Amino acid sequence: MNSKPPVCAASTPLALPAASNTYDYVQLSNATPDSTPLAEEVALAIVYNGLNQAVMLVSPTDLEDFAVGFSVGSGIVASTDEIYDVKLSGSGSALYADLEISSRAFWNLKDQRRQLAGTSGCGLCGVEALEQALPELKVLPGAPLPPAHWLKDLRQRIDAFQPLGQHCGAVHAALFMDRDGQLLLGREDIGRHNALDKLIGALLRQRIDSAGGLAIVTSRCSLELIQKVLRAGIQTLVSLSAPTGLALQWARKHNLNLIHLPKHSAPRVFSPAAE
Repeated sequence: MNSKPPVCAASTPLALPAASNTYDYVQLSNATPDSTPLAEEVALAIVYNGLNQAVMLVSPTDLEDFAVGFSVGSGIVASTDEIYDVKLSGSGSALYADLEISSRAFWNLKDQRRQLAGTSGCGLCGVEALEQALPELKVLPGAPLPPAHWLKDLRQRIDAFQPLGQHCGAVHAALFMDRDGQLLLGREDIGRHNALDKLIGALLRQRIDSAGGLAIVTSRCSLELIQKVLRAGIQTLVSLSAPTGLALQWARKHNLNLIHLPKHSAPRVFSPAAE
């Protein structure tokens, strides 16, 4: 890829006005005017070799990370080796991410679209067939569970990696903790899937080895998030909200460490299955 990776740990230097704007409001109980920052969102069209694939509503930050993470996390490319270039264009609330990908990946993408032509939608997050919602994915080799002290006071420690969330709320975060238990980087977005895509893209673009580390998501943990970390090869996922039953089943089936960190109790290890 020709696009340059960001160098800041928590995120690219976050220009808050680019991700939020101030809006006026009045109190319901009186007409006293005031203002508050609100998170912004833009429509980002993702285009592969000139073929429009998807339009996503995203926070307008770290968009190259998102384009790369979306491509890998959605299974469109197997690795960043198949992404040759990423170009961003557009203005205002209408943006484009044009990706040049390998002939093999592009052929598979077009072939999948042809096979799905005329089928009924299954209603799962915009996928067009059950084969997309429940794909065959590789089983992870397995990794040790993280020490319990790595997660101590985690909810408080991640605040520094959520500048937009602290500023105006309304966004999710995804973070990476390295093999030494240190929070290394984080990404934010109005969409929980998007935040994780941005994190995966940042790890790949910065060539950060995820072995021994773990991903952390502040949102609920559903099947799509499990699939994204499996494709990225991350072996441990910590969620601040409970997983769904299907997410847990897939984590166990694919040998993914899945840990829920409740707000007022000790971490709960759901996968691997308790003996």
